[in-house]
Amino acid sequence: MRRPRALRALLSCISVTGLAAGLVALGGGGALAAEQAPAHPVRPLPAQVAAPYFEAWTGDSPAALAAASGNKYLTMAFLQTDKPASCTAYWNGDTTQPISKSTFGADIAAIQARGGNVIPSFGGYGADTTNTELADSCTDVDSIAKVYESLVTTYGITRIDLDVEADSITNAAGIDRRNKAIAQVQRWAAHTGRQVQFSYTLPTTNTGLAPSGVALLQNAVDNHARVDVVNIMTFDYWDGATHDMAADTVTAATGLHTQLTALYPKSDPARLWHRIGVTEMPGIDDFGPEETFTTQDAVTVERWAAARGINTLSFWALQRDNGGCVGTAGANSCSGIAQDTWYFSHAFERFTRG
Repeated sequence: MRRPRALRALLSCISVTGLAAGLVALGGGGALAAEQAPAHPVRPLPAQVAAPYFEAWTGDSPAALAAASGNKYLTMAFLQTDKPASCTAYWNGDTTQPISKSTFGADIAAIQARGGNVIPSFGGYGADTTNTELADSCTDVDSIAKVYESLVTTYGITRIDLDVEADSITNAAGIDRRNKAIAQVQRWAAHTGRQVQFSYTLPTTNTGLAPSGVALLQNAVDNHARVDVVNIMTFDYWDGATHDMAADTVTAATGLHTQLTALYPKSDPARLWHRIGVTEMPGIDDFGPEETFTTQDAVTVERWAAARGINTLSFWALQRDNGGCVGTAGANSCSGIAQDTWYFSHAFERFTRG
C-alpha cells in the first residue's frame, strides 16, 4: 500500500514469527527449490471475490484471523527481497521467512481446506522505496518468473498480486522485467496445466490512473503479459480536498474503465469492468479525517461493486478492521472510527460469488 512502513521495515530485519527457514535458495540467481503443491484440488478464485489485505509482518495467524472475521480469501502482504540486487524473495523481506511450507504453509492450507485461498502480494510502499521489490531488485527475468512459479507450486495459489507504487511505478527497467516475467509464467502455466492470474495494485486519482499507471499497463500489453485485474487503491489521494470516499471510488473506477478501453480496444466493456478491482482503507486514512471511509461507504461500495460486476473488492488491512483507536489517522491496527469489530469484513463478504 501507499503509506510508509517504518515499523514494517524494522520488523523485516528480524524474525517476526520465529519460524525456522525451510528452504535453501539454489545457486545462480536465487531461484527457489520446488515444493509439491497441496494434495487437495486447487480451486480458481470466484468470479467476484472479496479479499482484504493481511499484514503478514505482524506475526498474526492468517488462518485464525480469516476464521474470526469470516473471510474466506485474503491478500497476503508483502513479499520482497532482503536487499537490493537480490533475486530471492522472502515474506516481509525477512530471510527467516522464505517461500516455503514452513512459512505460512499450515495457515494457507487451513484457509484452502475451508474452501478459500490467499493471494500473495509483492511490493508495497516499503519495498517500492528501498529497491527491494522483486523486479526492481532482480535484473534476471527468468529468476523473477521462477519466484512467481514457486508460489504456485509451494502453496497452491491461483493469483499473484503486484503492488507497484512510489519509486517502482516509474522504474521503467523494473516494469519491463516484471511484465516479461508475467508473460513467461503464463506460458509456463499453460504448458503445465496450472491456473495463475496476475493483478496489479496501483495508486489512483479520483478520476483514474495517473499517466505512470497507464504506462505500466501499456508495457504489459507490449510484452503480451495478461493483466487479469487492475486493482486501484481508492484512498490516500493527498490533494487537500475533503472526499466523499464512496463517490470517489465510483469515479476512479469509471476513469480506469475508460483507460482500459483505450488499452484493450477489442475487449467487451462488461469484460473490462470484470478486470477492475478496488481496495479501500476503512476509517481514517493516512491523509486524515478529510479522507474517511465510513461504515455506510462500505455498504454503498459493496452494492455498487456487485451491481457493476467488478472482479475484486478489498481493503487495507484486516488488522485494522476494529474501532479501537477512534480519531487516529492511518493506524496499523485499527480504523480510527467507531465500528464493530470485523464490520468491513462482514460488509464486503457478500460480494464474493460465482
